[in-house]
Formats: sequence, structure tokens, C-alpha cells
Amino acid sequence: MTRCAVYGTGSWGTAFAMVLADAGCEVTLWGRRAALVDAINMGRTNPDYLPGVRLPASVRATTDPAEAARDAEFTVLAVPSQTLRGNLAEWAPLLPADTVLVSLMKGVELGTAKRMSEVIEEVAKVPAERVAVLTGPNLAKEVAARQPAAAVIACTDEAVARRLQTACHTSYFRPYTNTDVVGCELGGAVKNVIALAVGIATGMGLGDNAKASLITRGLAETTRLGLAMGADAHTFAGLAGMGDLVATCSSPLSRNNTFGTNLGRGMTLQETIAVTKQTAEGVKSCESVLDLARRYGVEMPLTETVVSIVHDGKPPLVALKELMARSAKSERH
Repeated sequence: MTRCAVYGTGSWGTAFAMVLADAGCEVTLWGRRAALVDAINMGRTNPDYLPGVRLPASVRATTDPAEAARDAEFTVLAVPSQTLRGNLAEWAPLLPADTVLVSLMKGVELGTAKRMSEVIEEVAKVPAERVAVLTGPNLAKEVAARQPAAAVIACTDEAVARRLQTACHTSYFRPYTNTDVVGCELGGAVKNVIALAVGIATGMGLGDNAKASLITRGLAETTRLGLAMGADAHTFAGLAGMGDLVATCSSPLSRNNTFGTNLGRGMTLQETIAVTKQTAEGVKSCESVLDLARRYGVEMPLTETVVSIVHDGKPPLVALKELMARSAKSERH
């Protein structure tokens, strides 16, 4: 039986642990809080993040990172993007020498503008072929309800991606493989920023035309940045690009969409943070995505607008007027 470690007991980490178990793996979940770990082990459910969802018997939890790592063929990282570096520095010495590190995270690191796979390679001192990224339209609550979903597994070594594909393929969860790690990670990170924009539009009471325009132009921004960084344009028409973007921008289950909606309704950043129970990755990543765009000389006006609203305090109505007043141009740009 394939052994897997999942670091992170949030909704997506827990849901993916369930997927792995349903696919026949033995899974150990690592969590920081003993009370939550005990609830998972004794009650077979995660009451904080996925209440009412019964976890398979082959999922157990621990607060001991070394216990979670033991003999793990796959080590899945499901923590907030901006905490990855510090957490992984603690865990890396405990990991099996041949484990494949799998990122479920969709963000870009503040300050360094590094993608999560780059942070993993640097901190864990592993080659790119031992790092895989799983991404796509995967709202945790729907996956935990075993509703049909597809995902993409990206790794520079396609054989490694296929191994992980086998380890998480179930009757309701269908993973595809891809070798374009850059494109897959960018799709997952930038869609959170665009979902904030769509949420803000919803909160302002704007219609479907406006939201469809934001989604489409957001995909154009993502593709421009991806091409500048060497990604494959086809990736952005797939699950990691359009697929994830549509799900995140259209579902009330999306944290980033909901966060943006509250901002659009007039709540302040601090008020919105206070009512948000889980991390909305786009809130911090919008700054690092914009940093990345500037490093590559790519124009990303929607991302700039989100940063101005979220971090500079610009009123959404003012930001909208400025965005609409930009000079006319070809759709190709």
C-alpha cells in the first residue's frame, strides 16, 4: 500500500487525504493542533474545516511531523503559501530521501516572487523532478462530497506525475498529467487574484457582462505572464488555467471570491479578514504576482487594480472608473 503524508489539516489538505485514501493509499495527516488531530482520529471527521464528512479508516492524524513523514512515498504540502518556507525548513530533515513532494498550494511567495515549487526545491534541496504540483478546479467541499472533479498533476518528470496520478485516481477524482509546471502554478496563483476582482464586482452589484469580461481579460493577463516565463500557452486553456479560473470566479465556495464580494460591499480589509475563517491566498499573492509581472515586464492592469483596492485602500468604484478609462487597444494585447 502506498504511504502518503499530508501536511495541513485545512479543508483542501483533508479533502485530498480522503481522495488518496479512496484511491487505496495509507495516509497520515499532520496538524499543529492536538484537539483537531484527536477529533480526526476519534471522530473520523474534521469538525473545523469539513464538518460532517466522514474520513476513511486509512486516514489518521498526528501532531508529530516525523511520524507523518515516515516511509512516505508522497509528501503533500497543503499549508498557506506564505508559511511554506518556514514550515518546510522544519520538516525537510525528517522527509524520506526519495519522497516526492507535492504542492497543493496556489500562491507566489512575497518578497522573492518565487512559485511554490521553487520554494520547495530551494528549502528541501531536491531536484525539480522530485516536485509535483496538483492544481485545477478543485473546490474542497465538492471533492469531499465525492462530486466529480478533474485535476492536473504537473512535474518535469512525466513518470513521476503518472505515479501520483495512479495514487489519487478515484471514481470521482480524475487527474491528468502535464510537464508545464510554470504554467500550471501560474494558473493556480493568478486565478485567485482574478477571483478577488470578480468578487468585488459581485459585491458592487455589477452584472454578468462585467464578470465575464474580468474572467476573460484575467485569463489574458495570466497567459501573457506565463508566456514571458516560458510556459506553454495551451496550459491556460486547460484545467490549471480556464478550468480553475471559472470554478474560483463563479462559486460561493471560493474563499477569494467571497473575500472580494465583502470588499465590494464596502467592508474594509480588516473587517473582511475578521470574518474570513480560512486563508484567501489572493489577498497576499496579488502583491507578489504584480511583483512577478514587473520583473518580467508584463502589463497586468487587473492585478494592479486588485492590489490598489486590497492594499492601497482605493475605493472599488474609483478603481473601476480608472480601469474602464484605460486607452483602447487590440484584444491581442
